[in-house]
Amino acid sequence: MNEIIVYILISLGTLFILLAAVGILRMPDLFLRISVTTKAATLGVGMILTGMALHFFETSITTRAIAIIVFLLLTAPIGAHLIGRASYFVGVPLWKKSLMDDLKDKYNRDNHNLDSSESQQKKEDSKDQASS
Repeated sequence: MNEIIVYILISLGTLFILLAAVGILRMPDLFLRISVTTKAATLGVGMILTGMALHFFETSITTRAIAIIVFLLLTAPIGAHLIGRASYFVGVPLWKKSLMDDLKDKYNRDNHNLDSSESQQKKEDSKDQASS
């Protein structure tokens, strides 16, 4: 029974990693590629490591597998966020069919400042007061 669970976990993990690789090829822009690969590859590697921990069923291997899974879950989203943010600030274009760009009016490319919603609201309020 344990072998069947290991086979299923490792097979599903491999499938998720394959889907991440296909996502890199099929997604139209960098930001969607980052999203697909971060989610699918992290889940795939986590499943493979879980299957490995169940297969060997030793304390040292299981603790290492858990440590690697926790490390991946903590670092992959942060790394993807930073890569996406840096790519946006450098000027990597969004997909032409993107519906919304939340940072469009909040990022100043001249001085590289990112205005928060509070400072943006204060600027709009001051413009409204000055025009009246």
